Amino acid sequence: MSAKDVTALKDTKEHHEYRQTVSEKIANPLAGIPREQLFHDVEVFAREKGLEDHLDILKKGALVAQSPKDFESIDVLTDDDKANLAHEAAHKWSHPKTMYFTVFLSAIGACVQGWDQTGSNGANLSFPKRFGIDASEGQANFIRDDWLVGLVNAAPYISSAFIGCWLSDPLNSMFGRRGTIFITAIILVITPIGSAFTKTWEELFVVRLILGIGMGAKGSTVPIFAAENSPAQIRGALVMGWQLWTAFGIFLGFAANAAVADTGAISWRLQLGSAFLPAFPLAVGIFFCPESPRWLMKKNRYKDAYNSLLRLRHHELQAARDIYYIHVQLEIELAIKQGGSYIGRFVELFTIPRVRRATLASFVVMLAQQMCGINIIAFYSSTVFKNSGYTDKQALYASLGFGAINFLFAFPALITIDTFGRRSLLLATFPNMAWTLLATGLCFLIPESTGNGKARLGCVAFFIYVFAMFYSVGEGPVPFAYSAEVFPLAQREQGMAWAVATCLFWAAVLSMTFPSMLRAMHPVGAFCFYAGLNMIAFFLIFCFLPETKQRTLEELDEVFSVPTARFTAYQWKETLPYWIQRYIRKDKNATLKPLFEGDHHAIARSFSRVSAPHEEKGRH
Repeated sequence: MSAKDVTALKDTKEHHEYRQTVSEKIANPLAGIPREQLFHDVEVFAREKGLEDHLDILKKGALVAQSPKDFESIDVLTDDDKANLAHEAAHKWSHPKTMYFTVFLSAIGACVQGWDQTGSNGANLSFPKRFGIDASEGQANFIRDDWLVGLVNAAPYISSAFIGCWLSDPLNSMFGRRGTIFITAIILVITPIGSAFTKTWEELFVVRLILGIGMGAKGSTVPIFAAENSPAQIRGALVMGWQLWTAFGIFLGFAANAAVADTGAISWRLQLGSAFLPAFPLAVGIFFCPESPRWLMKKNRYKDAYNSLLRLRHHELQAARDIYYIHVQLEIELAIKQGGSYIGRFVELFTIPRVRRATLASFVVMLAQQMCGINIIAFYSSTVFKNSGYTDKQALYASLGFGAINFLFAFPALITIDTFGRRSLLLATFPNMAWTLLATGLCFLIPESTGNGKARLGCVAFFIYVFAMFYSVGEGPVPFAYSAEVFPLAQREQGMAWAVATCLFWAAVLSMTFPSMLRAMHPVGAFCFYAGLNMIAFFLIFCFLPETKQRTLEELDEVFSVPTARFTAYQWKETLPYWIQRYIRKDKNATLKPLFEGDHHAIARSFSRVSAPHEEKGRH
């Protein structure tokens, strides 16, 4: 793309024309440029960036980037070039070992996130007693101690939400993706070990605050690092892989808790300290990965970026194609941002109507992840199982079962999220999470004498496990995937930081309040309360969450250009009556008026799939 094109883009007056231009440019910034002009642009690019030695291959790469599906018709490509591109298209998981090592390190980064979340789960059974904050009901400081246990558990999420997530941008700017991951990995090695040596709850609280800073900055960086190093055909799978491997880390954390259960008085120290294990290989291994080419190009280090791509791609033609394509995307990005500051773009999350609606949608979906109650299990399952009659050791093994189910049922989500859509999965799974939590709570009413207490134990575990199955295919993968795609390019970094901070803040609120809730409401009331929150979340999603599956940039702009009041009214006045008419009254002639021109009934399908997913297959 020439400087003239960028200037024209900046100077566009009409909003609709600007939006359409941006959509077309980002869809393929090189589309429609004559070969002569394209080659001229590549020559200027190579001269400015010190890549003249690679000019011939860059020209070939630009032609492939311009017509990625029609490379067979490009006359300047050799037979070997075409064979390599054909192999890439037919074998999307065929990549150099360096690329696979990057994927592996990213998976470890996600595991660290999951393990850090569960270390305190088993430790909750013993560290309060060691620190003298375990007063029983009726004793002095009973209420205070419940809040202190909750505060210690909530510490990482407090610091992640208010510090860690927002430090990610300046850390990445100064130290790069690899440097930031290394710094945060070192934090996540030191702080779990430090937790194991604390002597007061105040010390443990401070150490876990520092742990949260590392968690927040790493959690915001590792997915970006993986996405920027990956070729387009596997990028989406890696975004989904973050949730999958986080679930695996949660499982490993539960396994570690159970493994050290018989170590006596030091078990809680080992449970907290074991979380350093996955962080150590992350810290060591990250420097064996190449730096993000996109980050290097933002710093005008194009030779280094080209060398990184040569390590991440099988053939030089692929590296040449990707470096030029990323370059023109960065020019588009710069034109869209128009030099705005980081804080200015954050303010735009709430001041630009289209962006504000995306901000609301991401807030709702992240809030719903905490309202569904998953983290009362992830943080306190051992405590919950012990309250139902399990011994400490049995509670740890029951928690391990929850972690295994949470991981195994994350695999179907890799398919369902793009098959049924984000909104549809949430509308389908939230009512099911509600009744399973309600059933879990009511199981605590089963007398302990029934079946020697085994009836209550079995029923509580069974319904918690069923709850985990519904969560893992719905609210588990959707929030981060949804939040990553709803924001325009100019506000994407700030929007994602907002979404992650929202999730972690409410995780802190949940972690802090649940011990007191158990005391005041007992397990029956606490689980029934969260069952009710699931239904509230269901209606929030129904009213404020548009479907985003397989939408282009311009289509997303159109979706979020609809005023919130109009969108909500449409759901109640059009979608709900249509659903009742079509699927309860079985009226096959029922029709749904589109919400906006070009909608193609996507919103109707997103809701109708809740009850009739099989019909969707017949429509395509």
